[in-house]
Amino acid sequence: MPAVPVSQPVSPIQLLERRPDMGSKAMARVLGNYLRALRESRAMSPAAAGHHIRAHASKISRMETAHVSLKARDVEDLLALYGVTADERAEIARIVQRSSQPDWWQSYGEVVPDWLQQLIGLERDAHVIRTYETQFVPGLLQIPAYAEAVVLSGHRLAPPDEVEKRVNLRLERQRRMSEPGAPVLWALIDEGVLYRPVGGRDVMRAQLEYLVEALRQPGIRLQIASYAASAAATPGAAVTYLRFAQGFLPDVVYLEHMTSAVYLDRLEDLDRYRAALDELSALAATPAASRAMLEAALEHYR
Repeated sequence: MPAVPVSQPVSPIQLLERRPDMGSKAMARVLGNYLRALRESRAMSPAAAGHHIRAHASKISRMETAHVSLKARDVEDLLALYGVTADERAEIARIVQRSSQPDWWQSYGEVVPDWLQQLIGLERDAHVIRTYETQFVPGLLQIPAYAEAVVLSGHRLAPPDEVEKRVNLRLERQRRMSEPGAPVLWALIDEGVLYRPVGGRDVMRAQLEYLVEALRQPGIRLQIASYAASAAATPGAAVTYLRFAQGFLPDVVYLEHMTSAVYLDRLEDLDRYRAALDELSALAATPAASRAMLEAALEHYR
C-alpha cells in the first residue's frame, strides 16, 4: 500500500482533540501541513504568502515543514490571508503556543543534537515505526549494557556522565514506547548484527536473550534478515520509517549519518523506501524463524 498523501488535513483543533497528548514536534508538523494545505487550496505561491508576512518564500517552506519555530504573529497573519475565521485563528494561536513548549527530551540538552530532535519528537506519535539496522540492534531494543557499548563506540572521549546521559536518553525513549497507545515497532535486523560482539560475549548474550523475549511482546514485530535476504533486497543502509495514522501526518523516513540526518517526506521517496522495506520483510525470516536464528546465535556466545 503506497504512502497516503495528507494534502487536505482536518483542522489542527480537531486533531488535538483526538490526540491531546500530542508532542510538540508532531504539533508543529500538523500546523505546518495545515498551513501548506490552506495556501495550496488558494493557489498561492510561497513567495506571495511570504510577502504578506514580510518574509522570503524559503521561510514559508520552513514553516510548512516544521524546520523553523512557528511565531504566533506569522501564523495569525497567514491564517487571516487564507480566510480562516477569527474564532479558529484564536484556537490555533493556542496550539502554536503549545507547539513551542519544551518537550521531555530537551532536558537532555547537548546530547540531543538538532538533527535528532525531530525523530525523538515524532516517534511516540507514530502509528508504526519500521526500522532496518545493519550495524547494531535498533536503539529502541537495546539493553543498557549494549547501549553503553554503542555510545562508547561513537564517543570514545566522552566523559562518563555524558555517556550515562546518552544511555539514559535511549532507555527513556524505550520506556515511552511501552506506554498505552504507543506505536507498533517493526524491526528488521541484519543477521550480521547477531554475530558482531558489541560490548563482549556477556553483553551480546544478554542482548540476544532480550530480543528473544521481545518477540513475545504484542507491540513488537521482529524479523532477522539473513545474509541472503539482505543481499537480494535492501534499502542500502539503516533506515527508520515513521508511519502515521491516515489523516494525521505525512509519513517520514529518517536516515542517520555520523554527524547529521536526513528526513524525507516526498511521496516518491516514501513509496521507494516502503517498497524496499516490504520486499526485505517478505524475504526475511518470519518471527518464529527469527527466534530460531537468535537462539542459534546465542550458542555462539555461551
